[in-house]
Amino acid sequence: MIDINLIREDPTVVKNGLKKRQEDAEIVDAILSIDREWRELKGKLDELRARRNKLTLEIAEKKKKGENTMDLIKKTKELSNEIKEKEKKEKELLEKRNELLAKLPNIPHESVPVGEDETNNVEIKKWGKPKKFSQDVLPHYELGVREGVLDFERGAKLGGHRFTVMKGWANKLERALINFMLDFHTARGYEEFWLPHLVKENIMFGTGQLPKFREELYKTELDKLYLIPTAEVPLVNLHADEILEENELPKNYVAYTPCYRREAGAYGKDIKGMIRQHQFDKVELVKITLPEESWKEHEKMLEDATKVLEALELPYRVVVLCTGDMGFSAAKTYDIEVWIPSEDRYREISSVSNCTDFQARRANIRVRRKHGLEFVHTLNGSGLAVGRTLIAIMENYQEDKGLVVPNVLRDYVKADYIEFE
Repeated sequence: MIDINLIREDPTVVKNGLKKRQEDAEIVDAILSIDREWRELKGKLDELRARRNKLTLEIAEKKKKGENTMDLIKKTKELSNEIKEKEKKEKELLEKRNELLAKLPNIPHESVPVGEDETNNVEIKKWGKPKKFSQDVLPHYELGVREGVLDFERGAKLGGHRFTVMKGWANKLERALINFMLDFHTARGYEEFWLPHLVKENIMFGTGQLPKFREELYKTELDKLYLIPTAEVPLVNLHADEILEENELPKNYVAYTPCYRREAGAYGKDIKGMIRQHQFDKVELVKITLPEESWKEHEKMLEDATKVLEALELPYRVVVLCTGDMGFSAAKTYDIEVWIPSEDRYREISSVSNCTDFQARRANIRVRRKHGLEFVHTLNGSGLAVGRTLIAIMENYQEDKGLVVPNVLRDYVKADYIEFE
């Protein structure tokens, strides 16, 4: 959530940030109008409460002296009724203002390229050279079906469109990738967590999934709990409504979870295979930092995610997302894209974002410092999306007679080569 004081003091900065994101900037004026009315009413309430307190003291003094207090008691009751009415109005105005505030996305960092969509993203790095194959590379979905390790028909029978049943060596590789990624990141200083996959509504609000993305989430009917779309949600909210000590930061967290998303992409896009699924596995990284350290930690997190692909020897590139392609809570995002041979292009496998104090304000996560309490900064990134990493291995390591197992996975898979049937 954007600081209301920033909107009060420099609304132009917020308006310009919204315009860069292709968002309606007029909402800022609406927020300011409600905020002014709320502050005026709050000031009147303070005056009325002070008058009531004064009358209460006068009543007490008169009672001590045995004097009549009926008129003062009547005035006090009238003031109390007026205060009660104004308190109701004040609460309504505050809720309305905060409701509008919750709709505002984060302000883009000055280094983020301005643009409408992914065509305006800027490539900043490439690593590895795509392999030249002597034969046509089978897309992962054709190879998986042919070898009997991916079953899309039974996935649809069980859960509907965009669900997959996995078995055999594909399942073994998926599990190996999860364990490898967790071991990789914990060795680099991340603390591993096992987390609930169902969370409360306020937890979804804390990281920015609600209210904007309500239609993209799965929700249970009886308990009103939400299935997490990413481990970022519970990891960040571990410290919701907490005050951290300065010497505790940064906190570096990692977790593996399945992720659940009703909206798996544009209609008719990537309908084949496992690129876009309603349920998928991901290893997620989260950092909680001091404000002045977050941009340095952002670069570190990017390195942590890309090093996984380098260890797997998978070609990739890094792009900076433009303002129109960036997530709701992010101030700046790097996308890491892995090479997919069958498509002859790079595909997103991780987004690494600095959310600055945006999520911390929503989740109320602060740090105690010499000058007082301050909101922390939060960062998140996929380290990596496991299913898409599996796809990349199935295609980049594909041979006529089998699949080469990447060196770093061989101890997990207990094999260096998977022969096709």
